[in-house]
Amino acid sequence: MILRRIFLAGIFFVVSCFAVNSGFAADFKLGVMNVQKIIVSCDAGKAAKVRFENKMKDLQKKFKGEEDALKKLQDEIKKKSSAWSEEKKAEKVREFQKSGRELQAKTEDARFEMKQMQDKELEPILKSLEKVVAQYGKDNGYTAIMDSKSGIVYFDKAVDISDVVVKELNKAMAKK
Repeated sequence: MILRRIFLAGIFFVVSCFAVNSGFAADFKLGVMNVQKIIVSCDAGKAAKVRFENKMKDLQKKFKGEEDALKKLQDEIKKKSSAWSEEKKAEKVREFQKSGRELQAKTEDARFEMKQMQDKELEPILKSLEKVVAQYGKDNGYTAIMDSKSGIVYFDKAVDISDVVVKELNKAMAKK
């Protein structure tokens, strides 16, 4: 996390120096946004959250009965095992372990299903957000717009120094 911030600060410094040295420092305009906040605050994000929470509640209800049955079996084993034969004890323990593994597998499947649902819900929002931010950046004269959590979301191609850096890197690597 600290390295990421240092890296972003370095990028900002390089872009700032480039802007000052190329004479358009007055035109340099930086915007910062919080993508996570935007997603949870927008109407589509709120609707997606409701659908996600409803699905989660349905899955929790579905597993509640199985969890209760497993707990009941565990309690039965604890209370009655001293009165059971070794064979009966072993049978009940195997039943408990099998039920536990089945519940765990179902829980993992549900987690995977929820992750897929989250991705499906977020994809159109993120695609629209990317277009909106790019258009907003162009329309309002921003040089770069950064996500406060992860990095640059939009930047004016005029400040892209990638080609120059590639040439410099090639020169540096050729010397080795």
